[in-house]
Amino acid sequence: MLLLLGAFIGLMILGVPVAVSLAVSSVAYMLIYGVAPDLIIAQRMIAGVESFPLLAVPFFILAGNLMNIAGVTGRIYTFAVSLVGWMRGGLAQVNIIGSVIFSGMSGTALADAAGIGTIEIKAMKDHGYPVEAAVGVTAASATLGPIIPPSLPFVIYGMMSNVSIGALFLAGILPGIVMTALMMLTVAIIAHRRGWGSDSPFSWMQLGEASLEILVVLAFPVAVYAMMWMGLSLNIAVLVALAVLVALDWYFDFSAVMALMTPVILIGGMTMGWFTPTEAAVAAVIWSLFLGLVRYRTMTLKTLAKASFETIETTASVLFIVTAASVFAWLLTVSQAAEMLSTAILSVTDNKWVFLILVNLLVLFIGCFLDTIAAITILVPILLPIVLKLGIDPLHFGLILTLNLMIGLLHPPLGMVLFVLSRVAKLSVERTTMAILPWLVPLFIALIAITFIPQITLWLPHTMGMTR
Repeated sequence: MLLLLGAFIGLMILGVPVAVSLAVSSVAYMLIYGVAPDLIIAQRMIAGVESFPLLAVPFFILAGNLMNIAGVTGRIYTFAVSLVGWMRGGLAQVNIIGSVIFSGMSGTALADAAGIGTIEIKAMKDHGYPVEAAVGVTAASATLGPIIPPSLPFVIYGMMSNVSIGALFLAGILPGIVMTALMMLTVAIIAHRRGWGSDSPFSWMQLGEASLEILVVLAFPVAVYAMMWMGLSLNIAVLVALAVLVALDWYFDFSAVMALMTPVILIGGMTMGWFTPTEAAVAAVIWSLFLGLVRYRTMTLKTLAKASFETIETTASVLFIVTAASVFAWLLTVSQAAEMLSTAILSVTDNKWVFLILVNLLVLFIGCFLDTIAAITILVPILLPIVLKLGIDPLHFGLILTLNLMIGLLHPPLGMVLFVLSRVAKLSVERTTMAILPWLVPLFIALIAITFIPQITLWLPHTMGMTR
């Protein structure tokens, strides 16, 4: 165990990439102790990615990239300005609402920060906001990406823990709303203290148009159920409602109705049994292609190829981490390190609340040094048996784990959102870190609430009957 963990930590300190550190330490352990034939390394790596749920990873990444090149991010931004731009600190509020909407399409914090975050930071700087404030609120709101469904970390966690990915997606909705409310409250307080004004004049017409778009989206599931009550099949009802929605969008040229429909289609389709979470990722890609090629006609073969190559590059890096981490996690189990760590934790406490406090502290620390996917792949086999033994719902634990790791994305030395925003805003990593610190307050409040009030996470999946 000392060799395995020591080699991994030593390589990380030397600046070796996470996936390479995991792979090298695993191979060194197997060669020195001869725990299994060399062929086992290849077999375990293949087994780590030979999973149907993992197919969702490239498709959700592709959907986020397609939404970016289709110009949907600009439409989301325009919609958010109409909805909340008139408030004090208007563009900071727009930043949060834009991230909430974009989260329903991309599922990753990095896509949020690099996509709509680029637009938001530039707009806030142009309107006279300090660049640090623009970077801070963008970083905080980007953490919503993997909490509000769809979510790539939820896909990995569901695969590792044998928990329904659809239930995890539902479990993230209420925590996402809580986080959004806390962030908007933080903006209101900071705007009052710093004397920020509104960034667009209050207009009943604009507010009415934005509210109408929300009502149109909410009317979609109502219309589907109404047609089913009248005797139409589910398939026919959905197709008719979609046809009417597309016609209305073409006639009124709504700014963001079709983008707002993305999470409705994904969550509604999974809830109604139309498709699995993996198939939902494919549906997200098809919807993105429809918006870019047919509805908005902003997508070209060149941009489509660019999005595809970016997806291949991102997917390759993610799956390399998954394969290396799966071998590392397997060796932790074979060497009985996982069992020893579990025994050590249970010797400290058998109270589930104390355990969750310790987990929060541990994962917050690990999240600063370890990639999100690698952390989930390594920690779940170690901690999940304890979670089940203490009677903690694995859905609840999944939200706690993911939120902790999202906060870790905002910290050096390996916080990827930190580095992305540093490049976008042209700030040093040190200044970017200091800019983010005040915005950690609402995230920690949300983490405490989600940890100690399990119903925030579990109420919706229980109500929809999607728990085990």
